[in-house]
Amino acid sequence: MQGTISEKIFSRTSGKNVSANDFVSANIDYAMAHDGTSVLALHSFREMGISKVWDPEKIILPFDHLVPAATEAAAALQKNTREFVREQGISHFYEGGEGICHQVLPEKGFALPGKLIIGADSHSCTYGAFGAFGTGVGATDMAEIFASGKLWFKVPETIKMTVDGTLKKGVYAKDLTLYLVGKTGISGATYKAVEFYGSAIADLSVAGRMTLCNMAIEMGAKSGIVPPDDKTFAFLKGRAAADYTPVYSDPDAVFCREKYYDAADIEPQVACPHEVDNVEPVLKVAGTPIDQAFIGTCTNGRLEDLATAAEILKGKTVKVRTIATPASRSVLLEAVSSGIFETLVKAGVSFITPGCGPCLGAHQGIIAEGETCLSTANRNFRGRMGKGGNVFLGSPATVAASALTGEITDPREFL
Repeated sequence: MQGTISEKIFSRTSGKNVSANDFVSANIDYAMAHDGTSVLALHSFREMGISKVWDPEKIILPFDHLVPAATEAAAALQKNTREFVREQGISHFYEGGEGICHQVLPEKGFALPGKLIIGADSHSCTYGAFGAFGTGVGATDMAEIFASGKLWFKVPETIKMTVDGTLKKGVYAKDLTLYLVGKTGISGATYKAVEFYGSAIADLSVAGRMTLCNMAIEMGAKSGIVPPDDKTFAFLKGRAAADYTPVYSDPDAVFCREKYYDAADIEPQVACPHEVDNVEPVLKVAGTPIDQAFIGTCTNGRLEDLATAAEILKGKTVKVRTIATPASRSVLLEAVSSGIFETLVKAGVSFITPGCGPCLGAHQGIIAEGETCLSTANRNFRGRMGKGGNVFLGSPATVAASALTGEITDPREFL
């Protein structure tokens, strides 16, 4: 059939040829819920009176939001999920410390081209970096998937975004992403799929593409997708959990909108409180004092992000409290073996368990009322990291440079 990547994926999973705006019941390839959402999904699942999940091999349950458990209540909820895992024979269960769900799924080979991957987390659009259709749903929808392996969808229209040219020195995937979010707006792509094209996208590493697709939801998008290429296949070699067939949009595919950008126009970017699309060039907000710097999350906790920070911090000492969270156990091990971990710790950075804690203001990095954090996370909503706190977003380079000065700083000063 002719169509976009999304139309082709939904055609396969629904068993019929479909187009944008059609309603379908689709078969899910993989389903994910973490410790923050699995309990609600399990509660709804049991209320349905269903005794067995549809396929225990297609359900992935990582613990990442509150690990290790920060409260007795969190420990009890996690215990409940562990019991469900044993009861249902779910083998793809990852205890706290294994990593953030959106990093663990690709590492374990579940984020595959052409697949329909649904997570009970809004940033499940990360999996589009591998040519999949990844999207987030609520806990009750996830319970329906656990029970039947199916869910209904409206096939989204697709926006084509092309970014040509080369990113300048000191400009990273996060800057590109914030720039596009700023240009599009938080509702500019509501319930659309966004396909990313152009030489600047092709030049991005797999990690950079994950950053880009991770934040598609911050434009309101249902999914963000980079067509798979040799970088994708190299990443998946030896780790793919199943066979896969890449799909691509046809030359005559119908896009609802097409946007073009020049990478040379992009400077280091910062998203200012309290909206992700409140984006400014770093020079416009340089000098803003910060109390905390945070490098990590499903957006920027990968090895290349920690390496970028280490390049800036090597031989220096941070001026404000600085926290780093590797996106997974494997990233942490690589950071240790490569010397990145040592460089950051010597600079005064505190490492915490791979997970989500500070990003959502859960633990291990909450800020106080009136404090300001510059973070590599994907959201800066009011109260996100602590009631009454202010959150700015930037690249790992911008955060590292700012940690040295105690104020928002152009990273190019240290490169």
